Amino acid sequence: MTSVRERIRAVLAGAVDYEAGLDALTVTPSVDVDPALVAARDEAFARLWRGGWQPTELHRVVARRGLPRQADLVTDAVAAYLRGFPRTTVDRRWLAQADALGAQVWWADDARYVDALAARWRLDRVAVLDLVLGLLAIVVALPPIEVLVPPPGSAAAKVGGSGSSRTDARLLDRVRALLAKAESTTFPAEAQAYTAKAQELVTRHSLDEALLAARSGDASPVVPYARRIGVDHPHDGEKASLLAAVAKANRCHTVWSPELAFSTVFGFDTDIDAVDLLYTSLLVQAHQAMARTEPPGGKAGRSRLKAYRQSFLVAFADRIDERLTAAAQVALAQATDRRDGNGASDASDLLPVLAARDEQIRETMRRVFPDTVRSRAIRVDSRDGWESGRQAADRASLPSDTRR
Repeated sequence: MTSVRERIRAVLAGAVDYEAGLDALTVTPSVDVDPALVAARDEAFARLWRGGWQPTELHRVVARRGLPRQADLVTDAVAAYLRGFPRTTVDRRWLAQADALGAQVWWADDARYVDALAARWRLDRVAVLDLVLGLLAIVVALPPIEVLVPPPGSAAAKVGGSGSSRTDARLLDRVRALLAKAESTTFPAEAQAYTAKAQELVTRHSLDEALLAARSGDASPVVPYARRIGVDHPHDGEKASLLAAVAKANRCHTVWSPELAFSTVFGFDTDIDAVDLLYTSLLVQAHQAMARTEPPGGKAGRSRLKAYRQSFLVAFADRIDERLTAAAQVALAQATDRRDGNGASDASDLLPVLAARDEQIRETMRRVFPDTVRSRAIRVDSRDGWESGRQAADRASLPSDTRR
């Protein structure tokens, strides 16, 4: 006789029709179904955790491909997995993501998990079975990806994150508040002032950290890490280009993975934090400007509108790249012109450590992605979109001294 566990495996492997498999589960006693589903969930998610996936990444992918309730089930899977490991042995970045999702074991018994979900969500049991089985169908199809953070249970997790420097939480809160004001104001000059102050805060923190490392006699007190940042449809390639421009200005490098809808940003934590915040803000500004200038849509103008938006974002990213690159060169020159208390120039200390850090970042990127392909330039089909995107980028809230 086929066991419930074997029946679930057959459905997920495509050997049994999904609806037929779901029907079979609905008529099987819950005392047999619930433990088998929980075991299948734990097995599927354990494979992904060991295969490089992190909690917020998997939550995002399931939210994109499935239903909101199925994304909630990912949070439960995170909590279930973590209960097998003392928190002191789990990498702090993994824990931070689990905490951000609110991952907690709220159910009393794995053997009654489906019934507990039905009561919690006020759904009938069949609907919950469909959600859980559908979630498993999504996750079993996901491939392993690059391991950027040691998963729970790995030897490296015991020391994961030690030595890494992160931007102070209070500083990040100030930066977020400034960028929120820049996005909400209707006055360009005011928005520019807010964003300039935000960039100044993160830049000073980053360069001061590098200078402190140089003067302490240790050119690499922390190691470069990587973070995957989601890049959503539509026009994901254009958005990835904007992210790459912001990353380059903040001494980071990116690898775009279109099949999984994210870019991997390589750099030191303080710089990646800045990239994440600034990219998000610039993307908001780009969409706001595009909405104000785009032509009317409708059935007749749909293709024209699509070409306009694509060209707008290409031009916006291109011009932001130019502005950030020029600002970074000027700001770095200003930083290296500073003098310490003995009158010595910061350049002799700062430039070598920045060069060493860049080589560390590139080496990490080569190790994680030994084979990469340079993407092709995106075609521009709308002159109006291109010109409007360039103008919007010129008006975007960026400081003139990005790297001061």
